[in-house]
This record gives sequence, structure tokens and C-alpha cells, in this order.
Amino acid sequence: MLVLSIVTRRLKEGKTYEDFRKLWYHTVGFGTPSKLYSAINAFDQREVIVVGFVEVGPGQDPAKLLGIDVKERLDHSLDAVIEPEIGRTYGIVVSEDDFSSAGKMEFRPAAVNGKRTDFTEVAQALVLARQLFTQAATERAKSRKQ
Repeated sequence: MLVLSIVTRRLKEGKTYEDFRKLWYHTVGFGTPSKLYSAINAFDQREVIVVGFVEVGPGQDPAKLLGIDVKERLDHSLDAVIEPEIGRTYGIVVSEDDFSSAGKMEFRPAAVNGKRTDFTEVAQALVLARQLFTQAATERAKSRKQ
């Protein structure tokens, strides 16, 4: 399963992406294929957008992976460089499509890493993902109040 996250944060006045990156950069890896892409909004240079792709394979505990991220955010607070409101969107990747070639292309069914998408599995994974992301948010909020 390939999990997608899109997190948006707004830099405080006078803060830079470099300020953000110094605090945001993980000191502990996930131990699974994980790529995060950071972008600066073309229409608002104070908005930082981080798009992440994390593979969760059989035998891996998604709650443990989320726990790593929660701990990183608690250990390395971004409060000094970002505004309090954070946008968070999470999902399960159901298709990857390569439209690089020129000319006519034929339709292909949804697939990820060459494996056709099983939407029954996706529906089950979405239920679990909602529970895990909600639990992680609750733990993060509770820990920040202490």
C-alpha cells in the first residue's frame, strides 16, 4: 500500500524555508520506502507544501510508522517558524499513470507498481487509515498540551 500525505504550513512573517527545514527535517527514518517532496506555493511564498509517499508493506505496522512522525514533530517543534493552522490531507494511492510519451495513448486500468488496484482492499485500507490518522492526531494534540 502506498500512502500519500499532503501537509501545508504557512511560515511566520520573516521566516524562510531554510528556517522551516532545519526544524522539520527528520532525525529518524521510517525504515520503509519513503519520499517527501517539499514545495513553496507559487502564489504565496510563505506557504510550504510537503507531499509524501510512504510504502506500507505486509508485516509493517502503520501505527508504528505514524508514531515515528508524531514523535519527530513533538521532539522538533515547528512552532517558532510556522503559523498554528496546518492543512493535512491523507490518502491511499490507487493509480500511477505515466503520460510522458507523445501522441495517442490507450486506456489502462488503475494500477500501482504494476499491480492492478483491488478496490475492495482499498476500501478496507481507507477505514484503517482514517482510524490511524485520527489516533495520531489525537496523540499529537494530547502530547502538545502536556
